[in-house]
Amino acid sequence: MGDHPPLKPRNRFRTGLAVLVGLVSGGLFLALTSQQTPAASTTPPPSQIKPLVADLSKHIVAITTGFSGTDVLMFGATDGPGDVVLVVRGPSETQVVRRQDKLAGVIWANAASMTFDDVPNFFQVASTRPVEEILSPAARLRHRIMPDSLDLVPRTAITTSDAEQEQFRTALLRLKERQGLYSYQPQAISQLANRLFRADLFFPSNVPTGAYTAEVYLVRDGDIVSAEITPLVISKVGFSAEVFLFAYKHSALYGLAAIVVAVAAGWVAGVAFRKS
Repeated sequence: MGDHPPLKPRNRFRTGLAVLVGLVSGGLFLALTSQQTPAASTTPPPSQIKPLVADLSKHIVAITTGFSGTDVLMFGATDGPGDVVLVVRGPSETQVVRRQDKLAGVIWANAASMTFDDVPNFFQVASTRPVEEILSPAARLRHRIMPDSLDLVPRTAITTSDAEQEQFRTALLRLKERQGLYSYQPQAISQLANRLFRADLFFPSNVPTGAYTAEVYLVRDGDIVSAEITPLVISKVGFSAEVFLFAYKHSALYGLAAIVVAVAAGWVAGVAFRKS
């Protein structure tokens, strides 16, 4: 009683035709909808474009036995015109500056000293133009751009005068410059079409080991509008690194071994010359 009568051939044909028309209409609707919907843009919005992008040609400098200095390429691009300033800072350490005076007008001896904490053992500045022309004094001091803007405060600042502190601070900067560890190179960064830039950084043979930072600043209208910081590691490798590590961890054994080697070398040399 609840069974439906079987469809006649004509009814079956009409039902199949209706289903086919419905499928075709749905496919046409989806095709039209997909054509009218715009494709998602792969270009990031202007707000997400970085004004400054910079990097180094290598992030690890290996110091071997025959190390005589090396160059590292810094390169990058900006989103438009502007000056670029690069600051490379080495790990901080404690520095003692000593002043020598003549005793009795004949012998030079250490008369006074001053200790500075948190002194970068390497400090190099490069720019597209002289920093004094493109960056305001407040910005240079705020970001510690130039060597004279470093916060070098001696431990005995309370008991010494400002004039004496300035003398020792100037002597510290002069000593670092003589060692080739502090340098300022205006116009060392070259630009191409006001967008691409590059600079060659030189690290001398006496460069200290440790973790460094390369800070790149984009300057416009006398102020910094963007910055990029890239790490750099300088470390000893090979046999010299093993000797340095052994001497650092086992200083007493290293000193004893050095004495034994020196005595043995002297004895061998004495025997050789005696036979000759």
